[in-house]
Amino acid sequence: MKRIPPNPLTEPLHQSTQPPTAASLEEVQPVQEIAQKLIDKLADLPDGDLVGQMVETSLKLLRDKTNRGDLKLTNQAFKEMRYALKVFSPYRTTRKVSIFGSARTAETHPDYAQAAAFGRAMAQAGWMVITGAGGGIMAAGHGGGGPDASFGLAIRLPFEQATNLTITNDPKLIHFKYFFTRKLMFVRFSDAIAAFPGGFGTMDEGFEVLTLVQTGKSIPMPIVLIDSPGGGYWDAWQDYVKNQLLGRGLVGQEDLHLYKITTSAEEAAAEIQHFYSNYHSIRFTRDDLVVRLRRAPSERQLDKIAGEFADISSDGFRIGPALPIERDEPDLAAMPRLIFNFNRRDHGRLRLLINELNGF
Repeated sequence: MKRIPPNPLTEPLHQSTQPPTAASLEEVQPVQEIAQKLIDKLADLPDGDLVGQMVETSLKLLRDKTNRGDLKLTNQAFKEMRYALKVFSPYRTTRKVSIFGSARTAETHPDYAQAAAFGRAMAQAGWMVITGAGGGIMAAGHGGGGPDASFGLAIRLPFEQATNLTITNDPKLIHFKYFFTRKLMFVRFSDAIAAFPGGFGTMDEGFEVLTLVQTGKSIPMPIVLIDSPGGGYWDAWQDYVKNQLLGRGLVGQEDLHLYKITTSAEEAAAEIQHFYSNYHSIRFTRDDLVVRLRRAPSERQLDKIAGEFADISSDGFRIGPALPIERDEPDLAAMPRLIFNFNRRDHGRLRLLINELNGF
């Protein structure tokens, strides 16, 4: 009888009557000595020191007698991340927007038309569109953006897992086993987020991005919440945020500036593009936040910033060139910098500062 392979999501940790035993320290030690020679050689290669640390960390899993099920999880997650990084690498310099929304939205629904119009507007502006590769809003976003401008991050599920026709068989389609590796790639390679009405998954993804930006664990980025004309999905969500989160003091008033609600796909696309009209990117150093700009503010504008945003910097604001720590990004060296000692707490206020810089 043909053996059916076990489901890795449900199989017990050890199916054999004689499960594999953890390696002893005596067994690991010779391997560690061999690996150390490899690690030393890796240190001579560009970025090889970091790869060497990965090798060393992997060996520590053996030393720690890590459970085999946990080793499988770690191994699979690492392989998923490595492959995704490879697929995204040729497109690193192209701006991308991630679209979240329900896989169950019908093609006849106004939300579907909105997502298609938004994907089309972003592709026409030279952006790429990332979705979960499924149907509904995801299919609409890819359909509007077109195959050349589309990335698909699919998740293996027992339902709602068929990829849409725009991204099927495209080399920019990546399949994930784990939600956490997939969500990491959504945020890692996105310069903006657009969320349409959806279920638990959309709420999960939307709140996670808001949390990452609010806490500074993600770079600042525009977050637009898009409804169809006459729809009340995000207005009802906003009522909850204001009444329960803000009303109970669980978020701050400034946190409401981290996102924008609109019923216009064109307005959403314009909001994202305006965010990068002067602001380009940021870089944290040990002491300072470096904001790269396309145009430096005038002396009068700098004085205005210093007066309005003194609460988020302990030593004022200055304009300067690229710092030595930025030497690994030579393509950005010519940009002027706004440099200040950010308190690393008020990220809603940081968003308002970026708005101010874009308004000059």
